[in-house]
Amino acid sequence: MWNWITTRFAELHAWTFETLVQPALYRFGFMNWDEQAFEATELFLIGLIEVLLLWAIFRPVEALAPVEKWDDRSEAHVDIYYALLSKLGLIPLFFFLLLTPAFDWLNGNLRMAGIIPPNLEDMVPALQSSAVLSAVTYLLILDFFDYWRHRFQHRFKTWWQLHALHHSQRQMTFWTDDREHLIDQAISAAWRAALGLLIGVPPVQFLTVTLISGAIESFSHANVRVKFGSVGKYILVSPHFHRVHHAMAFGYDGPAKGCNFAQVFAFWDVLFGTATFAEEFPATGIPDQQTGRDYGRGYWSQQWLGVRRLIGADGK
Repeated sequence: MWNWITTRFAELHAWTFETLVQPALYRFGFMNWDEQAFEATELFLIGLIEVLLLWAIFRPVEALAPVEKWDDRSEAHVDIYYALLSKLGLIPLFFFLLLTPAFDWLNGNLRMAGIIPPNLEDMVPALQSSAVLSAVTYLLILDFFDYWRHRFQHRFKTWWQLHALHHSQRQMTFWTDDREHLIDQAISAAWRAALGLLIGVPPVQFLTVTLISGAIESFSHANVRVKFGSVGKYILVSPHFHRVHHAMAFGYDGPAKGCNFAQVFAFWDVLFGTATFAEEFPATGIPDQQTGRDYGRGYWSQQWLGVRRLIGADGK
Protein backbone atom coordinates (compact mmCIF):
# COMPACT_ATOMS: atom_id res chain seq x y z
CA MET A 1 0.00 0.00 0.00
CA TRP A 2 2.76 2.42 0.97
CA ASN A 3 4.66 1.68 -2.26
CA TRP A 4 1.48 2.40 -4.25
CA ILE A 5 1.01 5.74 -2.47
CA THR A 6 4.63 6.83 -2.97
CA THR A 7 4.51 5.81 -6.64
CA ARG A 8 1.31 7.77 -7.28
CA PHE A 9 2.74 10.79 -5.47
CA ALA A 10 5.94 10.62 -7.54
CA GLU A 11 3.83 10.58 -10.69
CA LEU A 12 1.78 13.58 -9.50
CA HIS A 13 4.98 15.42 -8.58
CA ALA A 14 6.57 14.78 -11.98
CA TRP A 15 3.40 15.75 -13.87
CA THR A 16 2.93 18.98 -11.90
CA PHE A 17 6.53 20.03 -12.35
CA GLU A 18 6.80 19.14 -16.05
CA THR A 19 3.36 20.50 -17.02
CA LEU A 20 3.04 23.61 -14.87
CA VAL A 21 6.26 24.64 -13.15
CA GLN A 22 9.01 23.91 -15.67
CA PRO A 23 7.34 25.74 -18.58
CA ALA A 24 6.93 28.80 -16.32
CA LEU A 25 10.65 28.67 -15.46
CA TYR A 26 11.52 28.63 -19.17
CA ARG A 27 9.06 31.40 -19.92
CA PHE A 28 10.51 33.82 -17.36
CA GLY A 29 14.16 32.81 -17.67
CA PHE A 30 14.60 31.07 -14.30
CA MET A 31 15.99 27.73 -15.48
CA ASN A 32 18.95 28.11 -13.13
CA TRP A 33 16.41 27.43 -10.39
CA ASP A 34 15.23 24.18 -11.94
CA GLU A 35 16.49 21.90 -9.15
CA GLN A 36 15.21 24.12 -6.34
CA ALA A 37 11.84 24.47 -8.09
CA PHE A 38 11.56 20.68 -8.36
CA GLU A 39 12.05 20.37 -4.58
CA ALA A 40 9.68 23.28 -3.91
CA THR A 41 6.99 21.63 -6.02
CA GLU A 42 7.30 18.49 -3.91
CA LEU A 43 6.96 20.50 -0.68
CA PHE A 44 3.93 22.34 -2.08
CA LEU A 45 2.16 19.09 -2.99
CA ILE A 46 2.94 17.50 0.38
CA GLY A 47 1.61 20.64 2.07
CA LEU A 48 -1.53 20.67 -0.06
CA ILE A 49 -2.27 17.04 0.83
CA GLU A 50 -1.59 17.82 4.50
CA VAL A 51 -3.98 20.81 4.48
CA LEU A 52 -6.74 18.78 2.83
CA LEU A 53 -6.32 15.89 5.29
CA LEU A 54 -6.29 18.20 8.32
CA TRP A 55 -9.43 19.95 7.11
CA ALA A 56 -11.21 16.67 6.27
CA ILE A 57 -10.41 15.10 9.65
CA PHE A 58 -10.27 17.90 12.22
CA ARG A 59 -13.02 20.25 10.95
CA PRO A 60 -15.79 17.62 11.37
CA VAL A 61 -14.46 16.80 14.85
CA GLU A 62 -14.60 20.48 15.80
CA ALA A 63 -18.19 20.62 14.54
CA LEU A 64 -19.20 17.53 16.54
CA ALA A 65 -17.67 18.36 19.93
CA PRO A 66 -16.67 22.05 20.09
CA VAL A 67 -15.46 23.75 23.24
CA GLU A 68 -16.92 27.03 22.01
CA LYS A 69 -19.48 27.94 19.34
CA TRP A 70 -19.16 31.29 17.57
CA ASP A 71 -21.83 32.98 15.50
CA ASP A 72 -19.10 35.13 13.98
CA ARG A 73 -15.93 33.16 13.12
CA SER A 74 -14.15 36.09 11.44
CA GLU A 75 -11.38 36.24 14.06
CA ALA A 76 -10.45 32.65 13.25
CA HIS A 77 -10.29 33.18 9.49
CA VAL A 78 -6.87 34.86 9.48
CA ASP A 79 -5.37 31.67 10.92
CA ILE A 80 -6.31 29.83 7.72
CA TYR A 81 -4.13 32.34 5.85
CA TYR A 82 -1.23 31.64 8.23
CA ALA A 83 -1.69 27.89 7.77
CA LEU A 84 -1.78 28.05 3.97
CA LEU A 85 1.33 30.23 3.80
CA SER A 86 3.19 27.84 6.08
CA LYS A 87 1.95 24.41 5.04
CA LEU A 88 1.97 25.07 1.29
CA GLY A 89 5.65 25.84 1.57
CA LEU A 90 5.73 29.58 0.83
CA ILE A 91 7.08 30.66 4.21
CA PRO A 92 9.38 27.61 4.56
CA LEU A 93 10.72 28.26 1.05
CA PHE A 94 11.53 31.85 2.02
CA PHE A 95 13.44 30.67 5.09
CA PHE A 96 15.11 27.91 3.05
CA LEU A 97 16.48 30.49 0.62
CA LEU A 98 17.43 32.77 3.51
CA LEU A 99 19.06 30.25 5.86
CA THR A 100 20.50 27.59 3.53
CA PRO A 101 23.52 29.68 2.40
CA ALA A 102 24.37 30.44 6.04
CA PHE A 103 24.18 26.80 7.12
CA ASP A 104 26.05 25.62 4.01
CA TRP A 105 28.82 28.12 4.85
CA LEU A 106 28.88 26.95 8.48
CA ASN A 107 28.91 23.27 7.54
CA GLY A 108 31.65 23.81 4.94
CA ASN A 109 33.87 25.72 7.35
CA LEU A 110 33.40 23.14 10.08
CA ARG A 111 34.47 20.35 7.72
CA MET A 112 37.45 22.35 6.47
CA ALA A 113 38.50 22.70 10.09
CA GLY A 114 38.21 18.95 10.55
CA ILE A 115 35.01 19.18 12.57
CA ILE A 116 32.45 16.79 11.12
CA PRO A 117 29.00 17.01 12.73
CA PRO A 118 28.01 13.67 14.27
CA ASN A 119 25.40 11.43 12.74
CA LEU A 120 23.07 9.94 15.31
CA GLU A 121 22.52 6.77 13.28
CA ASP A 122 26.28 6.17 13.12
CA MET A 123 26.53 6.68 16.88
CA VAL A 124 23.57 4.32 17.52
CA PRO A 125 23.74 1.60 14.80
CA ALA A 126 20.43 0.06 15.93
CA LEU A 127 18.64 3.07 14.41
CA GLN A 128 19.84 2.08 10.93
CA SER A 129 17.81 -1.13 10.99
CA SER A 130 14.46 0.47 11.80
CA ALA A 131 13.04 3.55 10.07
CA VAL A 132 10.28 3.74 12.70
CA LEU A 133 12.71 3.63 15.65
CA SER A 134 14.88 6.21 13.92
CA ALA A 135 11.92 8.55 13.30
CA VAL A 136 10.70 8.21 16.91
CA THR A 137 14.20 8.95 18.23
CA TYR A 138 14.56 12.07 16.10
CA LEU A 139 11.04 13.14 17.11
CA LEU A 140 11.92 12.80 20.80
CA ILE A 141 15.12 14.81 20.42
CA LEU A 142 13.58 17.59 18.33
CA ASP A 143 10.54 17.78 20.61
CA PHE A 144 12.75 18.03 23.71
CA PHE A 145 14.52 21.06 22.28
CA ASP A 146 11.21 22.52 21.02
CA TYR A 147 9.93 22.30 24.59
CA TRP A 148 12.82 24.49 25.75
CA ARG A 149 12.47 26.86 22.79
CA HIS A 150 8.82 27.31 23.75
CA ARG A 151 9.74 27.98 27.38
CA PHE A 152 12.25 30.61 26.25
CA GLN A 153 9.54 32.26 24.12
CA HIS A 154 7.57 32.85 27.32
CA ARG A 155 10.47 33.43 29.70
CA PHE A 156 12.31 36.17 27.79
CA LYS A 157 10.28 39.36 27.49
CA THR A 158 11.69 40.36 24.10
CA TRP A 159 10.90 37.00 22.53
CA TRP A 160 7.44 37.04 24.11
CA GLN A 161 6.59 40.24 22.20
CA LEU A 162 6.67 38.12 19.04
CA HIS A 163 5.18 34.92 20.45
CA ALA A 164 2.27 36.86 21.94
CA LEU A 165 0.73 36.97 18.46
CA HIS A 166 0.22 33.21 18.62
CA HIS A 167 -1.50 33.50 22.01
CA SER A 168 -3.73 36.42 21.06
CA GLN A 169 -6.21 34.18 19.22
CA ARG A 170 -9.44 33.98 21.23
CA GLN A 171 -11.15 31.73 18.67
CA MET A 172 -8.61 28.93 18.69
CA THR A 173 -8.94 26.19 16.06
CA PHE A 174 -6.69 23.59 14.47
CA TRP A 175 -5.55 26.31 12.03
CA THR A 176 -4.05 28.34 14.92
CA ASP A 177 -0.91 26.19 15.12
CA ASP A 178 0.71 28.20 12.28
CA ARG A 179 -0.29 31.63 13.62
CA GLU A 180 3.22 33.03 14.21
CA HIS A 181 5.16 36.22 13.61
CA LEU A 182 7.58 36.00 10.67
CA ILE A 183 10.57 36.87 12.86
CA ASP A 184 9.52 34.21 15.36
CA GLN A 185 9.20 31.70 12.52
CA ALA A 186 12.71 32.58 11.31
CA ILE A 187 14.12 31.98 14.79
CA SER A 188 12.29 28.66 15.07
CA ALA A 189 13.45 27.58 11.59
CA ALA A 190 17.07 28.41 12.45
CA TRP A 191 16.71 26.62 15.81
CA ARG A 192 15.49 23.40 14.18
CA ALA A 193 17.91 23.58 11.25
CA ALA A 194 20.87 24.04 13.61
CA LEU A 195 19.73 21.08 15.70
CA GLY A 196 19.21 18.96 12.58
CA LEU A 197 22.74 19.82 11.44
CA LEU A 198 24.14 19.06 14.90
CA ILE A 199 22.68 15.54 15.14
CA GLY A 200 22.75 14.77 11.42
CA VAL A 201 19.04 14.23 10.74
CA PRO A 202 18.63 12.86 7.18
CA PRO A 203 16.37 15.10 5.04
CA VAL A 204 13.70 12.39 4.61
CA GLN A 205 13.56 11.76 8.34
CA PHE A 206 13.47 15.50 9.06
CA LEU A 207 10.48 15.91 6.74
CA THR A 208 8.73 12.86 8.22
CA VAL A 209 9.20 14.06 11.79
CA THR A 210 8.08 17.58 10.85
CA LEU A 211 4.86 16.27 9.29
CA ILE A 212 4.09 14.02 12.28
CA SER A 213 4.73 16.72 14.86
CA GLY A 214 2.85 19.26 12.74
CA ALA A 215 -0.28 17.09 12.62
CA ILE A 216 -0.19 16.54 16.40
CA GLU A 217 0.33 20.25 17.04
CA SER A 218 -2.55 21.19 14.73
CA PHE A 219 -4.87 18.82 16.59
CA SER A 220 -3.69 20.13 19.97
CA HIS A 221 -5.00 23.58 18.97
CA ALA A 222 -8.38 22.26 17.82
CA ASN A 223 -11.60 23.61 19.28
CA VAL A 224 -12.65 20.19 20.63
CA ARG A 225 -13.52 18.67 24.00
CA VAL A 226 -10.87 15.97 23.87
CA LYS A 227 -8.68 14.64 26.67
CA PHE A 228 -6.35 11.65 26.46
CA GLY A 229 -7.41 9.89 29.66
CA SER A 230 -5.73 9.22 32.99
CA VAL A 231 -2.61 7.72 31.38
CA GLY A 232 -2.52 9.28 27.92
CA LYS A 233 -2.54 12.82 29.32
CA TYR A 234 0.98 12.21 30.65
CA ILE A 235 2.25 11.03 27.25
CA LEU A 236 0.87 13.09 24.37
CA VAL A 237 -0.27 16.70 24.21
CA SER A 238 -4.06 16.72 23.87
CA PRO A 239 -6.32 19.61 22.82
CA HIS A 240 -7.29 20.02 26.49
CA PHE A 241 -3.68 20.01 27.73
CA HIS A 242 -2.63 22.64 25.19
CA ARG A 243 -5.75 24.74 25.66
CA VAL A 244 -4.71 25.19 29.30
CA HIS A 245 -1.41 26.56 27.95
CA HIS A 246 -3.42 29.21 26.06
CA ALA A 247 -5.77 29.92 28.98
CA MET A 248 -6.41 33.62 29.50
CA ALA A 249 -7.10 33.14 33.21
CA PHE A 250 -3.94 31.28 34.28
CA GLY A 251 -1.88 30.30 31.27
CA TYR A 252 0.89 32.86 31.92
CA ASP A 253 1.53 32.54 35.66
CA GLY A 254 4.39 31.18 37.76
CA PRO A 255 8.18 31.37 37.45
CA ALA A 256 8.09 29.84 33.95
CA LYS A 257 5.54 32.44 32.78
CA GLY A 258 3.16 29.69 31.74
CA CYS A 259 2.54 25.96 31.74
CA ASN A 260 2.13 22.99 29.38
CA PHE A 261 4.89 24.04 26.96
CA ALA A 262 5.35 20.65 25.27
CA GLN A 263 4.61 20.43 21.56
CA VAL A 264 4.14 16.66 21.16
CA PHE A 265 5.11 14.74 24.32
CA ALA A 266 3.42 15.97 27.50
CA PHE A 267 5.90 14.15 29.72
CA TRP A 268 8.45 16.94 29.19
CA ASP A 269 6.19 19.22 31.23
CA VAL A 270 5.74 16.53 33.86
CA LEU A 271 9.49 15.94 34.03
CA PHE A 272 10.39 19.63 34.35
CA GLY A 273 7.53 20.65 36.64
CA THR A 274 5.52 22.81 34.22
CA ALA A 275 2.47 20.56 33.74
CA THR A 276 -0.99 21.76 34.78
CA PHE A 277 -3.90 19.32 34.55
CA ALA A 278 -6.95 21.55 34.97
CA GLU A 279 -10.43 20.10 34.70
CA GLU A 280 -12.05 22.88 32.69
CA PHE A 281 -11.66 23.93 29.07
CA PRO A 282 -10.75 27.60 29.65
CA ALA A 283 -11.21 30.61 27.39
CA THR A 284 -8.08 31.47 25.41
CA GLY A 285 -6.23 34.73 24.87
CA ILE A 286 -3.91 37.11 26.75
CA PRO A 287 -5.08 38.94 29.90
CA ASP A 288 -4.14 42.40 28.58
CA GLN A 289 -6.60 41.96 25.71
CA GLN A 290 -9.32 42.50 28.31
CA THR A 291 -7.91 45.96 29.03
CA GLY A 292 -7.83 46.93 25.37
CA ARG A 293 -4.39 45.96 24.05
CA ASP A 294 -4.60 45.51 20.29
CA TYR A 295 -2.91 42.54 18.60
CA GLY A 296 -4.44 43.18 15.18
CA ARG A 297 -7.07 41.42 13.12
CA GLY A 298 -5.47 41.01 9.68
CA TYR A 299 -2.19 39.28 8.80
CA TRP A 300 -0.14 42.39 8.06
CA SER A 301 -1.53 44.43 10.95
CA GLN A 302 -0.59 41.56 13.29
CA GLN A 303 2.90 41.41 11.83
CA TRP A 304 3.35 45.19 12.14
CA LEU A 305 2.08 45.31 15.72
CA GLY A 306 4.49 42.50 16.58
CA VAL A 307 7.40 44.62 15.35
CA ARG A 308 6.10 47.60 17.34
CA ARG A 309 5.91 45.48 20.49
CA LEU A 310 9.42 44.19 19.84
CA ILE A 311 10.93 47.67 19.68
CA GLY A 312 8.70 49.03 22.43
CA ALA A 313 6.90 51.45 20.14
CA ASP A 314 3.33 50.49 21.07
CA GLY A 315 3.52 52.37 24.36
CA LYS A 316 2.89 49.36 26.62
